Amino acid sequence: MLRRQIRLGVTGALCVAFAACSSDADQPAVAAGEVNVYSHRHYDADRELFRLFTEQTGIQVNVVTASADELITRLENEGAQSPADVLITVDAGRLQRAKERGLLQPVESAVLAANIPEHLRDRDGEWFGLTQRARILAYHRGRVQPEDLSTYEALSGPEWVGRVLTRSSSNVYNQSLLAAQIAHLGPEAAESWAAGIVANLARSPSGGDTDQIKAVAAGQGDVAVVNSYYLARLAASEDAEERRVAEQIGAFFPNQADRGTHVNVSGAGVTRSSRNVENAVRLLEYLSGDEAQAVFAEANHEYPVKPGVAWSATLQGWGEFKSDSLDLTRLGELNAEAVRIADRAGWR
Repeated sequence: MLRRQIRLGVTGALCVAFAACSSDADQPAVAAGEVNVYSHRHYDADRELFRLFTEQTGIQVNVVTASADELITRLENEGAQSPADVLITVDAGRLQRAKERGLLQPVESAVLAANIPEHLRDRDGEWFGLTQRARILAYHRGRVQPEDLSTYEALSGPEWVGRVLTRSSSNVYNQSLLAAQIAHLGPEAAESWAAGIVANLARSPSGGDTDQIKAVAAGQGDVAVVNSYYLARLAASEDAEERRVAEQIGAFFPNQADRGTHVNVSGAGVTRSSRNVENAVRLLEYLSGDEAQAVFAEANHEYPVKPGVAWSATLQGWGEFKSDSLDLTRLGELNAEAVRIADRAGWR
């Protein structure tokens, strides 16, 4: 029902957007009653939340959507003249990259501090996680039993030769997973693990996380490393073929006996160039609150960052799990080392 309401709301009244390729003359004038967002996220749920925020506050939300790298480059090129007030992107590694390039500013907010656990936000207050996604193992129910699985590290063992699927190491999701391995195991053990994953790949990395799940269902491999919401969206899809794929796949949460499953975030920060800081902070506070967190969870099957907000029925069906409490700032700090290790291991 909530997803239907979101679709109806989006159809009825989308927030005003300005295109990423527009000229300076097309940019919206900065005014007290607006907030300008550069967003990597492209979901109907986000657009509906912007509409609801405007409805409740009177603050107009103007949105540019593009890839994370395009938005970060755009902010760098625009400098102090950028109209952007908020950057929204996925993965703590990218958020930390924006911070390190001086594109964000520190924010102090009692609301954000109360809503978002400390390890899911920047220690200096320059970015804040808004949704969580777990890096799970998607396994074929007919060829793999849950008791065959245990940890990320075990996937590098000889019993998994020719059975593992994952996307390229050029993707930030895998870079952050490898950064977490460095943080927990040290660089030498992390490199040995990466080399073991490469040795066990069923095929050369190709496509995104959904492609890995479909490849498992098609028999091209037995287990894939993917973000949780990709499998959950297939399971809850209105498309019968997508549901058929998901029915063949189980969700396994690695490392439950020790540090917990790797989690990452999509998140946001207030840009250094912002001329609507107060409105920007109000938007982030709204997106971390009960209403928005429930929409993120129900419509896109992401785990809320705010404790106590209900998960979607699909995620609840997978059960509770222990998540890694690593400070996500470390993922960005270790990103460059993770890329070098992946290159040496031959993870393309």
